[in-house]
Amino acid sequence: MKESEIIQIIFAIVTLAVITGFTDLINLDTLGFGKIAIVCAIVILVNVFSKKLIASRLDADVEHEIWKMQRYGLKEGDYLKNSIPSGVIFPMFITAITLGTINLATIMTYETRALKRRASKRFGPFSFTEMTDYHNALVGGAGIISALALAFISYWIPGAGLLGKIATIYAFSNMIPISKLDGAQIFFGSRVLWATLAVITLIFTTYALLLV
Repeated sequence: MKESEIIQIIFAIVTLAVITGFTDLINLDTLGFGKIAIVCAIVILVNVFSKKLIASRLDADVEHEIWKMQRYGLKEGDYLKNSIPSGVIFPMFITAITLGTINLATIMTYETRALKRRASKRFGPFSFTEMTDYHNALVGGAGIISALALAFISYWIPGAGLLGKIATIYAFSNMIPISKLDGAQIFFGSRVLWATLAVITLIFTTYALLLV
């Protein structure tokens, strides 16, 4: 893992901790916020490494970064000179104006690329030397599934409700099919996979809301 990617992941963990632990932060509850930060680290690291595991099985590599936006309109020239870290700005803004009521964890994006060994090893139905949209969707899907798996496991562990809540928030937010978020990459790679994960994520989210 590159140093630049590690820095991006740290920023993502801090951002997720701030938006999900906003109330503890403004109340100066350092112990409560510390627990939330640890849970956020678990959710994001499991998400990241699950993608890397699936990518490696496809003889590819995946790199993560904070979600950035440069286009601001529909016209051809509607681009900002420099991209903005929307993965930090948007979640923080929504959390601030709703006083922590709404948590939108649209923080990170990923990019996959085929490794050199892929061209010499792949054959049969996976004989593509470059990453296809479908394979890219599988990588993104692994991240969503890992978050849902954490949520499911947490429901059976006493006192692990916080883990389930944050994992569900992260999965739900990243299923939104816009820009380069996981949901968009899954949607354009496999609409069937996206629809399946969307339904499951919605069920988990509804259940989590009922527990609150």
